[in-house]
Amino acid sequence: MKNLIIVAALVALGGCAVTPNSANVYTSSQAQGEQSVRMAVVDSVRPVTIDKNRGGNGAGTLAGGALGAVAAGSTIGKGNGSLAAGVVGAVLGGIAGNQVENNLNQRPGLEITVRLSNGELRAITQDADERFNVGDRVRLLSSGGVTRVTH
Repeated sequence: MKNLIIVAALVALGGCAVTPNSANVYTSSQAQGEQSVRMAVVDSVRPVTIDKNRGGNGAGTLAGGALGAVAAGSTIGKGNGSLAAGVVGAVLGGIAGNQVENNLNQRPGLEITVRLSNGELRAITQDADERFNVGDRVRLLSSGGVTRVTH
């Protein structure tokens, strides 16, 4: 039974993975799709935090709670002591699991403000996996409401 709970918890934590907001990552449905291209110059770059799933889906809390309950309940005390340890372990594990889920859902990003040739400013936020400097000549690739900034 313990192994089943541990496996279920690990599977639930695996569901906390996040999809990147990178200019370098395309989904299979985006591949071979046509995009409009506009040239621009970087006006400013600001570091931001991208929070993929504000508040989380609770998988981390549930998984951590299950792991904490099993670990504490099976190793500490007997009878009511074991039950109390399991409850405390579940609470502490849930808190830890929630923090892990939040950390997995947050990553560094950039808010890149660019000036188009007509003078208009546009701001695009994406993962911070490519370096941009003020004055860089860049391309804005747009399709289906998604715009990427690339060199």
